[in-house]
Amino acid sequence: MVDPAGSSLSGPTEADWAAAVAAVRQLPADGRVLLICHVNPDGDALGSMLGFALGLRRLGVHRVQATFPGPPEVPEPLRGLPGLELLVPEAAAEPEPDLVICFDAASESRLGELAGRLTGKGTALVLDHHASNRGFGDVNLVDPAAAATSVLAEQLLERLGVPLDAGIAECLYVALSTDTGSFRFDATTPAVHEMAARLLATGIRPGDISRRVFDSRPFGAVRLFGEVLGRARLEPEEAGGQGLVWTYATLDDLARHEQRPYVLEALIDPVRCTAEADVSCVVKQTAPAVWAVSLRSKGATDVSRVAVALGGGGHRLAAGFTGRGTVDEVVERIRTQLRAYDPESDADQQG
Repeated sequence: MVDPAGSSLSGPTEADWAAAVAAVRQLPADGRVLLICHVNPDGDALGSMLGFALGLRRLGVHRVQATFPGPPEVPEPLRGLPGLELLVPEAAAEPEPDLVICFDAASESRLGELAGRLTGKGTALVLDHHASNRGFGDVNLVDPAAAATSVLAEQLLERLGVPLDAGIAECLYVALSTDTGSFRFDATTPAVHEMAARLLATGIRPGDISRRVFDSRPFGAVRLFGEVLGRARLEPEEAGGQGLVWTYATLDDLARHEQRPYVLEALIDPVRCTAEADVSCVVKQTAPAVWAVSLRSKGATDVSRVAVALGGGGHRLAAGFTGRGTVDEVVERIRTQLRAYDPESDADQQG
């Protein structure tokens, strides 16, 4: 079965796993490995990448770099992750690595200028769980059924014979817990809890991790959230009568409250709680006339279809894209896609 966005829904084959293991095992003794995750990395992107980087170190691979496009700024809640010492700015990233491994990027566009590393002399390996991923690597471990990219990272480490330690486990636990909404989302299966149990068995402290990652926010961010939530708009007639709720945040908002852009990533959570709307949206300004758009659905709408149509990607219940123009123009494009959405056609594709 193939998703309309273009990726296989069956997940990696045994041949894919064997090729991925071989790509690591066949590295020369002084092999150079570059790990890349998507721009503005979240917990799954950064946690999966750093956890795997630490695993490579345990395997005896010493020339390992990790990076992501854009300013080399790690969001405050993720600054306690093990393995941060392996991060380098994109300008310092190895130009001709023997192996490139991409984490949590649904498309090459999410890698910015670093996407050029995929076409070098080395093998390009992609680990991801977005249904919109078309498989842009030489070897693709893409599983839309996986709750997080960290699921694939842990499976590959296991196949490589790398035992979990506390450092690897903390990175993968942060990745898993952030992408499952602290194990609240529909992707939280028995297998997800079994993986969490394996990670916790290394001795990591989930309470400390959760307080650092989920429950710490500057007071300025609290004030900012109050202001941005105060301008939220509910449009119950949109999304086929299922309802759309949306709000936006500007660069001026961030400057006025002296906050960094990463604080806005958590803003979608209080917006998506709106009982009268299936679809929720937060539009975050990143530059003049440029907006990062986060979309969520409670189940009646496949927001990945909206995001893909507008140049982005993601999952059925969580997706995003980059919009250009005014905030009203960006939201109107979302409305247009929602009005064109056919739930019956979607059900036929899933069947």
